[in-house]
Amino acid sequence: MVSRVSGATNLGRNGLHDWVLQRFSAIVLAIYTLGLLGWFAVNPDFSYGAWRGLFDATWMKIATLAAIIALCAHAWIGMWTIATDYLTSLALGKAATFVRLLFQAGCVILIFTYLVWGVQILWGL
Repeated sequence: MVSRVSGATNLGRNGLHDWVLQRFSAIVLAIYTLGLLGWFAVNPDFSYGAWRGLFDATWMKIATLAAIIALCAHAWIGMWTIATDYLTSLALGKAATFVRLLFQAGCVILIFTYLVWGVQILWGL
C-alpha cells in the first residue's frame, strides 16, 4: 500500500509546484552555463585578471548568486524526490522513516553549507 508522503520537507506546496520550480532552476542553470561558455569562446586566452574582472562585475555576481540559489533548490528537490521514492518501508522496513529523516537532514545541512560558502566566496564576506 502506498502512503501519502508528508509535505513538510518538500520545497513547494505540492508536486506540481516542485516540478515547475525544478524546471525553472534548470533553465537558470542552463542560461548561466551557456553564458560562461560564451565568455570562454570570446576570451580563449583568458587570464586571472580577465576572470577576476568578470566576477567583479555586479551583474555577474547577481547572475552567479541566482545560479547558486537555483542549484541549491534544484538539488534539494532532486534529493527529496530520491528520499521519498527510494527510502521507503518496502526497501528499508521499519527504519525507513528514520533513515529518510537522517538522509534529508544531511542533505539540508550540506546544501545550506554550500549556499553559505558560495555566497561568502562570491561576495567576499
